[in-house]
Amino acid sequence: MTGEPSFFEIGVPDAGRARSFYERLLGWKSHETQPGGPAWLETGGVRGGVHNGDEDRRIDIFFRVDDIEAAARKVRELGGEADDPGPETEGFGRFAFCRDDQGVRFGLHQPGLSQSQA
Repeated sequence: MTGEPSFFEIGVPDAGRARSFYERLLGWKSHETQPGGPAWLETGGVRGGVHNGDEDRRIDIFFRVDDIEAAARKVRELGGEADDPGPETEGFGRFAFCRDDQGVRFGLHQPGLSQSQA
């Protein structure tokens, strides 16, 4: 199915600190991907990620699409902006940051083959 939230990303100055906060607050389990804090988040629902060095301090939501290239083109056709989709990230799929026709940031997510079967 397309259109449902399928991933979120938390950008913070200190990923380790954010992991601790959300683990204690919401009971999430984090899985470190690099020493020093970046991790993917197991929430019991939509998977997420947390990364360091983001002074914007934000949470981005990504919506599932079957064809990320076509979806990015559609965003542009509708008056929004879309970055070129990134390459496949093993175990996670492909992502592209976008802005709607009013400038609101969101993301597109095309799950990888193993995820699209789920």
